[in-house]
Amino acid sequence: MNNHSILRVVSKFMIPYILLFALYVQFHGDFGPGGGFQAGVIFAAAFILYGLIFGIEAARKVLPATATRILLCAGVLLYAGVGVAGILLGGNYLDYNVLAENAQAGQHLGIFLVEFGVGTTVAATMVTVFFVFAGQDF
Repeated sequence: MNNHSILRVVSKFMIPYILLFALYVQFHGDFGPGGGFQAGVIFAAAFILYGLIFGIEAARKVLPATATRILLCAGVLLYAGVGVAGILLGGNYLDYNVLAENAQAGQHLGIFLVEFGVGTTVAATMVTVFFVFAGQDF
């Protein structure tokens, strides 16, 4: 295996900033451009970069297959759960108005939770696709 020390050093420096930017896009998505899908792809890009530079085995130690499976399910369940919560609280599916004491707070909470579920699912899916193409088991 070739030792690419410059790539390793630059990656170790950049990956935390990539993850931080993904969090910014995730949490700023309901106020401006961005949101769950974009944040999920950026978050996954950091793990994919880590896997490309440090090897698939090292990346699997950081994010094992069990974790990606759990994240895939948790993101979908969070999205669907917000919809079901709207029904249980007397509204329609994905009706955010009933999630809090007033409609504005309900909209904010509902969008935040749905976008977080989307981001979690997209990140786990992208990482899983990368590992499957890299020859690792799902």
